Amino acid sequence: MKRIGLFGGSFDPVHSAHVALARLALSEMQLDEVRWVPAGQPWQKARQLESALHREAMVRLAIEGEPRFVLDRCELTRRGPSFTLDTVRELQAAEPGHAWFLILGQDQYAGLHTWRDWGELLARVTLAVANRPGVIPQAHPDVESAPHRVVALPMMDISSTEIRERVVAGQGIDNLVPAAVAGYIDQHHLYRGTSGS
Repeated sequence: MKRIGLFGGSFDPVHSAHVALARLALSEMQLDEVRWVPAGQPWQKARQLESALHREAMVRLAIEGEPRFVLDRCELTRRGPSFTLDTVRELQAAEPGHAWFLILGQDQYAGLHTWRDWGELLARVTLAVANRPGVIPQAHPDVESAPHRVVALPMMDISSTEIRERVVAGQGIDNLVPAAVAGYIDQHHLYRGTSGS
């Protein structure tokens, strides 16, 4: 039986805190692998995302060199909004008998009770919540009663929003994203309000 962590998100762009959390999840929960699942059409995102092509490419660059990191394209190829439960159902049907862990940030954890059929989701996975230093994760009481682990995220306060804003302002992002991702963003002129190549 494999122990598989699911790490979903828009990854717009993927950054160093994402990579640090995934590495920590591997060791803390003794996972055999972390599946990175870039969202196709996140149903809770109001803004326009960078193209799936670019977001997928950046995740590939970020996870290169770690054989236990695996890119899963299921949400990129599925039509309609990306619901986590649909992904979990699909993966569990294709690979029965494994233990599945859902890696979440604190914001996602706090809003989990708003997700579609979250009760079924919690019955299918064990939650692993990234706990930023000095902040106690809080969720709806029903969610808190479900079995889950809390993973302490290293002290890296990085957000994709901050990275996009820095690119627009012409500021460096080398210390916020993996070097290959920074190079990709620059090469394709992403997040500058112009179309990339």
